Amino acid sequence: MSANGNASADRRRELSVWDAISLIVGIVIGSTIFKAPALIFGSVPDATTGLLLWGLGGVLSFLGAVCYAELGAAYPRDGGEYVYLTRAYGRFVGFVYGWCQLSVVQIASIGALAYVFGDYAARSIGQGHEAAVWLAAGAVAGLTGLNLIGFTVGKTAQNALTITKLVGLTALVAVGLFGPASEAAEPVETTVRTLQPLAMILILYAYGGWNDAAFIVAEIHNPQRNVPRALLGGLGLVTLFYLLINLAYVRGLGFEALTQTGEPAAELFARTWGDTGQRIMSCFVMICALGGVNGLIFTVARVHATVGRDHPLLGWLGTWNLNRGVPFRSLVLQGTLTVLLIVTVGFETGRSMLDRLAILVEGGPLPWERYGDGFSTLVSASAPVFWLFFLLNGLAVIVQRFRDPAQPRPFRVPGYPIPPLLFAATSGFMLYSSTNYAWPLLPFVLVPVLAGIPLYGISQWLTLRKPVHAEVNRET
Repeated sequence: MSANGNASADRRRELSVWDAISLIVGIVIGSTIFKAPALIFGSVPDATTGLLLWGLGGVLSFLGAVCYAELGAAYPRDGGEYVYLTRAYGRFVGFVYGWCQLSVVQIASIGALAYVFGDYAARSIGQGHEAAVWLAAGAVAGLTGLNLIGFTVGKTAQNALTITKLVGLTALVAVGLFGPASEAAEPVETTVRTLQPLAMILILYAYGGWNDAAFIVAEIHNPQRNVPRALLGGLGLVTLFYLLINLAYVRGLGFEALTQTGEPAAELFARTWGDTGQRIMSCFVMICALGGVNGLIFTVARVHATVGRDHPLLGWLGTWNLNRGVPFRSLVLQGTLTVLLIVTVGFETGRSMLDRLAILVEGGPLPWERYGDGFSTLVSASAPVFWLFFLLNGLAVIVQRFRDPAQPRPFRVPGYPIPPLLFAATSGFMLYSSTNYAWPLLPFVLVPVLAGIPLYGISQWLTLRKPVHAEVNRET
């Protein structure tokens, strides 16, 4: 057998349920739970409401997970959402989705998580912003290199990072729930608050990423049975930890203090162990960020490879190194684009270049300060695209029930059609909210997105000249 090939049929299904759950936990529990609770609890009237909203976020995400479980069990092929969108809406929508993941959405997500690592790592060694940028780029390059070595190395690294993460999260919960409680009797200046939509927006963002397990369906052992187990089990574990961590924050810090701290986990540890506790938590956040980066690198490269197998224009991305069990070219391109993005938005020279492009497109520079920093700006800009495709995937369950009724469905959405409709409604709310928030950025982001239209036309022309490989047709 040659070292390279296009057929995923030659690859072994080596991912267990735990491996897939590890990817979900590693990707979802990144940095939001350590940075956003102040904004979330500051947008609700009391702690109980905040905790209920965290639980509601888990329920709404669970509705999405059962939809993906049906689709993943029915169509067990690498690429996840790309496969579902292609089957439900046609090759054009699938291609545009794949192009958006490569050009906008996923490289921004990987870069943002890498920057969390770089920022904490730079501060831990007494360095500033420039070092943080290079450390973030180094993290992406290093983890991409690990995944290039082989499937087993990438999977093992993810499992090790996730186990470390779960140990640290358990310690955080223990400190908050069983350590010294906040001094409730101590007078604290209180503020009358009302429920704001920002709370739910941030919570649903914190749950984002559970869907990425669908990208590696073709490598999961017995996918018809284990894909639903992985999606629902992984999301259930995430929801449990989110509720326990926030309960630990409330008990250990107090509601008012929680609304006023940007690093609740570090402050909670500092109350028990002082400066040593803060350093421990900083290291833990770095590990969590690395787990998210590695999980995204591992899973998202499979999407690019699947798109390449189906569309000749990107056909070179569909080549797998079967000896190593990895989409080698896809990993290299993904890592290269992400490092370039990190360096571009991390330094003033790169931002100035993007500003000049933005002036040509929309008549003014990008509002970097409005959204925090360069990476937050790009993530905010890509969010509407992310939620648009989430909405379409939720509806794909209903579409496929009509278009492909004979397809075996080892797992079926309970209570159909209520869960997909509720999930689509949730995605619609997030699409509206993220679009409204990132409105000044949309013209700039639409340029690479709209570029997918002529690129699809070129790919179709190439398809007519050279039909897609028979092995791909058999998979599809």
